[in-house]
Amino acid sequence: MLRSCAARLRTLGAGRAGARPPAGNRGPAQRRFSSEKLIPKDRSLPNPSWNKELRLLFEQFMKKCEDGSWTHMPSYVYKNTPTGKIANKQLSQAQLFTRSYEEGLGFEYVMFYNDAENRTVCFFQGGPLLQGAPGFLHGGAISTMIDATLGTSAMIAVGIVMTANLNITFKRPIPLGTAVVINSQVDKIEGRKVFVSCNILSADEKTVHSEATSLFIKLEPGKSLT
Repeated sequence: MLRSCAARLRTLGAGRAGARPPAGNRGPAQRRFSSEKLIPKDRSLPNPSWNKELRLLFEQFMKKCEDGSWTHMPSYVYKNTPTGKIANKQLSQAQLFTRSYEEGLGFEYVMFYNDAENRTVCFFQGGPLLQGAPGFLHGGAISTMIDATLGTSAMIAVGIVMTANLNITFKRPIPLGTAVVINSQVDKIEGRKVFVSCNILSADEKTVHSEATSLFIKLEPGKSLT
């Protein structure tokens, strides 16, 4: 099962969590300068902007990965090369939204998944460019990370998916620079429909910031989205 999940993640490429592009399907920069042996930077690893809580959560789950119960998901800034009808100069600059900010300014996060439990956990810290009300994260930024985490859970379960419905209840605001825990799980699969839910807790798990439910649809291979 782990091998099949890994294969799905490779197929998804940059998908929602910014996974590394599969071998043989390198981004434009890698193809153009392959002789320089560029090594993509894993943005899911600690950097100087991470606070103490985020670093501690990361370390705790990296230890859980040692026995194989949890798996760390790397995340890269990967730019796709548009082709066909959507190929143009503007889209050639497209990249994963959650990895488009400089370190510490936007979305700082790392994900882990548990195959046996159909669970994905995301540890997230929002930077100053994600502000909504003064001193707090914008609701859209929170929604983005909820969608990314839920979508990752759904993709690991069935393959490539797209969001069909997302319902969020915001309970308490999240201060900028605060580390939070997004716990998600696959609740039910009916044909191509994948039902997923999550909550957002403070790092000490004493405060519930948000709760969400969602429906994702598994895409049919080779079928156009337009």
